[in-house]
Amino acid sequence: MTMMTMKAGVAALTMACALVVAAVPALAGDGFRLTSTDLADGRIGRDHVLSADYGFGCDGGNQSPQLSWQGAPSGTRSFVLTLHDPDAPTGIGWTHWVVANIPADAGSLPRGAAGDPAMLPDGALQTRTDFGAPGYGGPCPPEGSAHRYVFTLTALAVDHLPPVTADAMPALVGFLAGANALGTARLEARYGR
Repeated sequence: MTMMTMKAGVAALTMACALVVAAVPALAGDGFRLTSTDLADGRIGRDHVLSADYGFGCDGGNQSPQLSWQGAPSGTRSFVLTLHDPDAPTGIGWTHWVVANIPADAGSLPRGAAGDPAMLPDGALQTRTDFGAPGYGGPCPPEGSAHRYVFTLTALAVDHLPPVTADAMPALVGFLAGANALGTARLEARYGR
């Protein structure tokens, strides 16, 4: 295989993935919704803020919030949930939580599910975040700033993401989710200190 052939193949794959990701909002329809009783006012409370154990200067409860969803696209076979802070001062944001392989028949995650695997639906898998380990890491922006925290639930056309393990990086999970997406539902909340 020549370098030219490899470059053409990579370009074609990149274009195909871009088209899939670009089509996701259009495929989702208006009925796919993600909600939370813990984030009803669009603000993240102290129970869900990063705990002092992490050493970032916050002292919250570090509990994942309750989340519910409805209206998933037809053909949904599983979901991936992510929590991302696009305002983190890293140049690429900060991923706080990733849960892959959520079964299609699940419609919610209870408060604190990230801290107790028995509270997650059967088969669901928490993967590595930007904290370097699987699980939920709550918000803790630099003092004097408020950040957006975006929960994204992606409906997938596959039962599970085969190569994903607990050590999978957020970018890998995101890439595979985008390649298999039927639609997305988002919920944005804010936290500042």
